Amino acid sequence: MTGQEGGRPKKLPSLIDALIPVFALVSMLAAAVYLYSSDSSYGANQIALILAACIALIVGVKNGYSWKEMEAGIVKSVAVSTGALLILFSVGSLIGTWILAGTVPTMIYYGMLVLNPEYFYAAACLLCAVVALSIGSSWTVAGTLGIALVGVAGAMGLSVEITAGAIISGAYFGDKMSPMSDTTNLAPAVAGTDIFSHIRHMVWTTAPSIIIAMIGFLILGFTSEPSGEASDLQHSMQLLKEQFNPGLHLLLPLLVVLVLAFKKMPAFPTVILGTIAGACCAAIFQFDSIIAFVADDSLPPIVAMVKGIWTAMFNGYTANTGDEVLDSLLSRGGMSQMTNTVWLILCAMAFGGIMEVTGLLKRILQSMLSLVTSSGSLIITTLATGIGANLITGDQFIAIILPGRMLKAEYTERGLAAVNLSRALEDSATITSPLVPWNTCGAYMASTLGVATLAYLPYAFFNLVCPLVSGSYAYFNFKILKLADMPELEAAAA
Repeated sequence: MTGQEGGRPKKLPSLIDALIPVFALVSMLAAAVYLYSSDSSYGANQIALILAACIALIVGVKNGYSWKEMEAGIVKSVAVSTGALLILFSVGSLIGTWILAGTVPTMIYYGMLVLNPEYFYAAACLLCAVVALSIGSSWTVAGTLGIALVGVAGAMGLSVEITAGAIISGAYFGDKMSPMSDTTNLAPAVAGTDIFSHIRHMVWTTAPSIIIAMIGFLILGFTSEPSGEASDLQHSMQLLKEQFNPGLHLLLPLLVVLVLAFKKMPAFPTVILGTIAGACCAAIFQFDSIIAFVADDSLPPIVAMVKGIWTAMFNGYTANTGDEVLDSLLSRGGMSQMTNTVWLILCAMAFGGIMEVTGLLKRILQSMLSLVTSSGSLIITTLATGIGANLITGDQFIAIILPGRMLKAEYTERGLAAVNLSRALEDSATITSPLVPWNTCGAYMASTLGVATLAYLPYAFFNLVCPLVSGSYAYFNFKILKLADMPELEAAAA
């Protein structure tokens, strides 16, 4: 079969056409992990994505697509990620100014003061879940509380990888169940149902998943031995007290961000205003620390203060407390820290853009749909397509929209309520996005928390368990609603 677009005949891609670039990508990514381990995201993965994009481009040319058409697909795909890239850069600045202002050190100080190592992982998960539920943003939670919790874990001698998994588990639970979340609004809109029916239906898969995750974190907490001694902890707290003079007033930038997020202000201006709040807090309360950070006696004090804040925004903060562990925790931030992540996202979106515009991704989804034989297999296929779209396109929003649009008619034809589709999209596309190193979410979490995606992946219990719970429900035909169960709701949504 052929099609016509832009005056040129187009061949519909075969399944082999569609799978060639995917298999090439998987093979190269596996090789990158083998050769570079957790450092693979610092260049090796990017090369793999670009080479796979080139292979997809060759397949597209074979099928009659011009470079101009495929370039337009890349540009469109990259445009989708622009908001995420802006947020990434702004979070880099936020981290730098919040450390300089003493906001992050204060959160670390009080965290060490009140959090018991045995309950730490579970408490981190629960805290992030509650805050994400109230503000509807996993990214904001990771970029604020998450940074501090990783710092506390490092100072206490606990695993930062497990801590990152707990942060992400809690943040994505809260994000997924919050009516203020972007994805929680997008999934029912694509599927054709209302948000509150969608949230109620998600409880059945989400509640057991977070309970299992919490049990896992409790077990890890009680069976893990912190590597730090009590004297080391007291020493770290004393250094924080001497250098930053921790106090509740230094948490003002955090309060600004949480209030703005709760008020549903968009993420980018929220983070920028949080950065400005951090800069003001630094100027007012940490003047001497800024002068020491700049270490340039030739500059007037006010000019040195401006330079210090400016430097923290673009190049982060460099700690010099004399404690190696504490210095590594606090020497972070700045827009420059995010450039590698932006590089990774751009390469991923280039690959996803070519796969989408040439019809290769659609061909894979159609082949998966041909395997559907029952309601349960349709939902399992939806879960698989959501995860697959995360892997191929590198963006959770595309991973929700594309399978959602393609599968919506099939749900209606089989007499299934749209909430089944919206729940499956969230249980796959939303939940697994931070587990993919080149996905915008995975790249963001790794850069913000300072822990490689593949390092925290085994401990993101909620994100790993939820798709399995959802698939089990589908297999046993449990809590699968029919159109007849809610005809008025589905008619109104349509």
